[in-house]
Amino acid sequence: MTHGKRILSNFAQYPYYKDFKQNPNLMTRTKFFWLLAAITFLSLFLFLGQTPFHTKGEPREAVVALSMLQQDNWTLPINNGVDMAYKPPFFHWCIAAVSTVAGEVNEYTSRFPSAFWLAVMVLVGYVFFAKRRGVEVAFLMGLLTLTNFEVHRAGLNCRVDMVLSALIVLAIYQLYKWGERGLRGIPWTGILCMSGAFLTKGPVGVALPCLVVAVFLWIRGRNFWRLLGLFAATALAACILPMLWYVAAWRQGGDEFLTLVLEENVWRFLGKMSYESHENPWWYNVMTVLAGWTPYTLLGLMSLFVLKYNKKVSGGLKSAWKRLCDSVRRIDDARLLSLLATVLIFVFYCIPKSKRSVYLLPIYPFIAFFLAEYILWLCRNHRAVVRAFGHVLAGLSVILLALFAALQAGLVPDSIFGTGRHAAQNIAFKQALETLPIGPLAILVLAVLVIGIVIFWRNVRRNNTRALPYTVTGLVLAIFFSLDGLFQPAVLSVKSDKPVAEHIATLVPADAGLYSCHPDYPSYNILHPFTLNFYLDNRIVPFGAFFPTEGYLVAGDGDIAAFKQRYGSTYDTEEVWNSGHRSCDSKQTILLCKFHKKPDNTVTSPDETASERHRE
Repeated sequence: MTHGKRILSNFAQYPYYKDFKQNPNLMTRTKFFWLLAAITFLSLFLFLGQTPFHTKGEPREAVVALSMLQQDNWTLPINNGVDMAYKPPFFHWCIAAVSTVAGEVNEYTSRFPSAFWLAVMVLVGYVFFAKRRGVEVAFLMGLLTLTNFEVHRAGLNCRVDMVLSALIVLAIYQLYKWGERGLRGIPWTGILCMSGAFLTKGPVGVALPCLVVAVFLWIRGRNFWRLLGLFAATALAACILPMLWYVAAWRQGGDEFLTLVLEENVWRFLGKMSYESHENPWWYNVMTVLAGWTPYTLLGLMSLFVLKYNKKVSGGLKSAWKRLCDSVRRIDDARLLSLLATVLIFVFYCIPKSKRSVYLLPIYPFIAFFLAEYILWLCRNHRAVVRAFGHVLAGLSVILLALFAALQAGLVPDSIFGTGRHAAQNIAFKQALETLPIGPLAILVLAVLVIGIVIFWRNVRRNNTRALPYTVTGLVLAIFFSLDGLFQPAVLSVKSDKPVAEHIATLVPADAGLYSCHPDYPSYNILHPFTLNFYLDNRIVPFGAFFPTEGYLVAGDGDIAAFKQRYGSTYDTEEVWNSGHRSCDSKQTILLCKFHKKPDNTVTSPDETASERHRE
């Protein structure tokens, strides 16, 4: 069978097969792989560095890579003056490697690993499902993966979660292919992916891929004990490279490092951490997945009104279980793998008390696969629902453009924000959009949004059903493109501490000590000024760890007041600059003060053991 005939045979079961038969070149794996690659590049890599850090999470990770390069220590560098990293170093190695080429650690290089591994996950997922379920489903799956809120946000953030999730998903694909080969040979690519996942956030990166694929193969009739032995050996092989780093880090960090490893990987899962960390009930995961699939959650809700429901349920629980087992046995392999990956990973993350929306990122590509099939089914049977969803997106896009035009024209008064707690910041957000210059980049971004609206309405008017799912996802892409390239950088620059840090750098001599202060240091979970510290080249260290004779304090107004109350008899403090800016980390107004110790006074450092150091 020729290559062209093989491709057409894959499409025989899909709704637009006649179109493909008339034009065999319309949709081939290679062409649509490169089309998806181009879309992925445009949606992820153009605006990575546009938005400054504006939450404590991103600079907290970026400063680890900065410390690696400053200290020439790629094993266990110290940042914020006293902290070792709370996660293994693969993500930070990636940042440091890219930054070495670029010449500095900045927002773009810090976010590049997340975007890169998301792109790899999308493109490998396309190849995987195109071979097993057809190009149409695989291509739409890739678009849906890129255009849901949770994955898009994680792919543009300097956080470990996207890299971990991508490596877990890639490992699942590779272990599945190993199963297709009858478990012959050694799945080197899967082992390397799991090793990378382990080195990104711990043993969960090995446990989840092995669990998903082993359960899949067991359901498909493979011998349980043989599977147990082979996957145990594979998991142990994936632990070799991480263990080399763990040993090296332990030799450098000692017992404090071991305590940190237990805290992050064992006590977190068992809910026995020494401090509260994102503790939520199990149903929190349900809500975050529904929210994370914005805007497609709305499409799912709209489609519920056109489905037909069978009200007859007979045979009791035993009969229902039998029907479920029969359905699982009849389901094809790609769907079963996707179902198991979604269910097992979801249930796994319902067990620990610590729950965050980003923990569930590995299930998003598999949900995207089912959603792609569902949207194609809707286009065949209930296309009015998809059209209505597209009209909602187009309407929101028009509103967004109209609101921006009104802001640019000065038609929105400051008074609409009232005089509440956040009124000043909201007014600053509005003014940032009002004064945003309309240059070539802004015109391009706005044009993309307008083109997305026009293409959708034109296809609806022509009743082009085949293109409907792609014009809808194209609208979502255009909205994200406008937010990433124009609106979000302008608004979030107001929130960021970056301008404050840049001004402090001009006020404090390069050889002067720069310190943070917190009334409860060194107790657990104390907030460091992560954003300020990153933009000040990792210069800020906790006052309570060193008790210097003189230097500068940079902290929130509340923390400065507590410092004066606690150390007023020992230190003289003089305010140098009041930024008037509410910190994106501490939510306090940032002050810069100069201090020096009074004559004939001593300060005793707290009895801080290694295990009592700050943890976030």
